Amino acid sequence: MITNAQVERWLREDVGHHDVTNQVPGETTGRLVAKESGVVAGLEAATAVFDYLDVAVRDALEDGTAVEPGDELLRVEGAAREILRGERVAVNLAGHASGIATRTNEVVECAREAQRASETRAATGREQRTESEDVRIAATRKTTPGLRGLEKRAVVAGGGDTHRLDLSHMVMVKDNHVAEMGLEGAIEHFRERTSFATKLDVEVESVDDAPRAAEAGADIVLLDNMTPNETAEAVDLLADYDALAEASGGITLETVADYAATGVDIVSMGSLTHSAPSLDLSFRTGD
Repeated sequence: MITNAQVERWLREDVGHHDVTNQVPGETTGRLVAKESGVVAGLEAATAVFDYLDVAVRDALEDGTAVEPGDELLRVEGAAREILRGERVAVNLAGHASGIATRTNEVVECAREAQRASETRAATGREQRTESEDVRIAATRKTTPGLRGLEKRAVVAGGGDTHRLDLSHMVMVKDNHVAEMGLEGAIEHFRERTSFATKLDVEVESVDDAPRAAEAGADIVLLDNMTPNETAEAVDLLADYDALAEASGGITLETVADYAATGVDIVSMGSLTHSAPSLDLSFRTGD
């Protein structure tokens, strides 16, 4: 949910204390238009900006909708001054979120295609893929301060998974914890302190440590900074355990197919949020 306090911060940053630029009389209309193809997101935030300014929003698309150049994302009607005050904030939010949704969608499609091809090759004597769960493409906590909700929702709009939303959402046992307490000791330490409803994601940096983590009680084993070949080896070793296998660490659009083909359950990527380019959008008034 977008709060008035968030909108106020966004507008205060852009409008400042003495806005002469937008002192335009009368009523007008406006529309947010795509200038390139992609997947839209952030329209809830854009709508909240205009709602705060008492500008009526019409015909807003649903987040996750695919668009082409020239497609209209939403329309507004109201006082010209308020529409002009809100349009740059709305465009920036929607463009940023839509860029994340678009990049996530590209990664998801690439990973699923690689997974299907891998399963088809593995199917002996058949021309169809074996049945399995689709690999999940997940975001991380590498988000922009103050915009995590916007960015995580954009990942979902693009077909991805949010991963943990904050530190209280799931416990992650990382290299620093292992350095202090050892792998099994760290898992035991946190397992004793978490609710039955809280999952434990354990980071390992070597293939041999993957089954050790699962044996010690990890719900998810995060295969950190491993090559695709190492990841495939670790996935094979985890086959006898209930733990999910997660690949992470420097994975990009160019390399995600290699990781998806290993059989991992999850590929988590910080680049979904910290490196996705904004989708090019334009706001036009008076049309």
